[in-house]
Amino acid sequence: MGAILTVTNLVKSFGGIAAVRDVSVNVEEGSISSIIGPNGAGKTTLFNLLTGIYKPDSGSIMFNGQSLVGKRPDQVNKAGMSRTFQNIRLFPSMTVIENVMVGMHSRLKISLFDAIVRTKKFYEQEAHVVEKAHRLLKFVGIDEHANEISRNLPYGDQRRIEVARALASDPKLVLLDEPTAGMNPQESTEAMNLFRKIRDELGVTVVLIEHDMRVVMGISEYIAVLDYGQKISEGTPNDVRNDPRVIEAYLGRRTTSTEAAQ
Repeated sequence: MGAILTVTNLVKSFGGIAAVRDVSVNVEEGSISSIIGPNGAGKTTLFNLLTGIYKPDSGSIMFNGQSLVGKRPDQVNKAGMSRTFQNIRLFPSMTVIENVMVGMHSRLKISLFDAIVRTKKFYEQEAHVVEKAHRLLKFVGIDEHANEISRNLPYGDQRRIEVARALASDPKLVLLDEPTAGMNPQESTEAMNLFRKIRDELGVTVVLIEHDMRVVMGISEYIAVLDYGQKISEGTPNDVRNDPRVIEAYLGRRTTSTEAAQ
C-alpha cells in the first residue's frame, strides 16, 4: 500500500540536549508497528512531534501526503492521526460515554447557532454522536459501563476508554503510548487482540510505544529502536531481536548476544 507516515531526519532539542536526533521512520499503511527503546530514548518526544505538541527543530513529517510540521494538535487530529498518552488522560468526573464523545469534536458538523438554538441538525448530530460512542465502546469491550463515571473503572478498562476516544475521530493512523502499561499478562493478550482488531476491522494503521517485549514481538510487523534520541535499529521482530546494538542498548555494553538470549 505504501507509507502512510514518513518521518525524515527529525531533530528536537531542549536546552541544548538532543531528545530526538536525526530520526527517520517509515510506517506502512495498514501495518502494526512499534517504537521501542530504554527509558529516556526519545519515544514519547517523537510522538509529541508527530502530533503537534512539539515543533521539530528540523526535519519533515509527511502524513497521508501532507506535511504536519507546524500544525497544531487539533489540525493533526483533523488530518487523520490520533493518539493515547503514556499517563491516562481521561476526564475523571465524566461518564465513560462522555469521554468518548469528546473525541469526535473534530468531525462534528454543526455551527454555534445550531448548538445555541438547538436546531433539528443539532439533535440529529447528537443522536449520531451517542450512537457512534456506544458502537466504539462495544468495539473495545466496555459498552456495559457506558454510563459509569470513568474514574470508577479498573485501570485496564480506563485504557480501553482512551483507545475508544482515540478512534472516535475516525483516524487513519492511531498512536498508542504504552497501551499495556500496568496490565497483567491476560490483559496484555486481550489488548494485543484489540490492536489487531483495530487494524483488521477498522482499517486503521497502528503504531505503539511499548515496553512489554512479549507484546512488541508478538504483534509488530516493523520495529524501530531508539536510544539516546537516535534510531539504532529497525526491521522485523527477528531482525531487531538479534541486533547487537539493541542488546547493548537494553542490557549494557558488557552483555554479549549469547548472554542476552539466555
